Amino acid sequence: MSELHHGGCLNQAVRDWGIPRDQWLDLSTGINPVGWPVPALPAAVWQRLPEPDDGLEHLLQDWFQAPPRAALLAVPGSQWAIETLPRLRAPCRVGVPEPGYAEHRHHWASAGHQLVPVPLAQLDEEDDRWLEPLDVLVWINPNNPGGQTWPAAALQRWHRQLAARGGWLVVDEAFADGQPALSLGPATGVPGLVVLKSLGKFFGLAGVRAGAVAADQALIDQLADRLGPWALSGPARWVMARALADRRWQQATRQRLRADSERLGRLLRERGLTVTGSTLLFQTVHCAGAAELAQRLASGGILVRAFPPSAVLRFGLPGKEADWQRLDDALAQWQAETR
Repeated sequence: MSELHHGGCLNQAVRDWGIPRDQWLDLSTGINPVGWPVPALPAAVWQRLPEPDDGLEHLLQDWFQAPPRAALLAVPGSQWAIETLPRLRAPCRVGVPEPGYAEHRHHWASAGHQLVPVPLAQLDEEDDRWLEPLDVLVWINPNNPGGQTWPAAALQRWHRQLAARGGWLVVDEAFADGQPALSLGPATGVPGLVVLKSLGKFFGLAGVRAGAVAADQALIDQLADRLGPWALSGPARWVMARALADRRWQQATRQRLRADSERLGRLLRERGLTVTGSTLLFQTVHCAGAAELAQRLASGGILVRAFPPSAVLRFGLPGKEADWQRLDDALAQWQAETR
């Protein structure tokens, strides 16, 4: 079991600060606070085993904008694929972005692979010689926690170089749903390219534990063998299918998230914080007293994500108007006291 720290640890925050759970404003996860509205599920969904020919695969293909050659697999959260993919290769040299979502690094290392950090601050997009030592490159686009993005054309170039020597490019698109132009889904279905998506962030459905993988058929067959039958529950498949089919909600949500992300960036800058990166779902800031500010906010029931020992904090989006005001008030007080 992973012992890495993640956002959303509300039970721990309740124990640490003695503030009841329902009084917390959790901005630590980067999850859409106004998620897809789940309706009541029919009783039969709870009473029958999930069936693989329920039409979900066609919706996955549309979600990825994947070509007919691509193979797709619904999985119990993209985390399952993050844990499983490293076991499908013999030990090799794996590039991981630094900084980046730590679960990738953890599971490739645990499977015996040699990790090669790729410092994002030093990355030269026009000089690909850094790719030469790698057999696998894991990439997060947009990056978490920094929010950096790379154009699909650059990632496709990296894939061609890796695939030419039997390598893989694994792209985690957990935060890409609001920016479809970034996705490598349309390029999937060829050896050496693996794309992961999750229902947790943009759709705000982290609790359902549903995601998908797009790759070539041979790799999807290996993953399916590891997955076994009924791994994604019937209720999860039912919710996933209807959320993916609701294109009107998706379009309206992209517009709302763009506006809310810009609003959050303005709020943080007005309160004296330096915004260093962003996605539609979070803003990343640099703050000399990052740990102290995170503790100060937590003492008032506002949970943000800190990345010690760096001076980085990540703020997710507030949902209700009262939550926006609560965050602004807390930061205004901190700003006044630190001047």
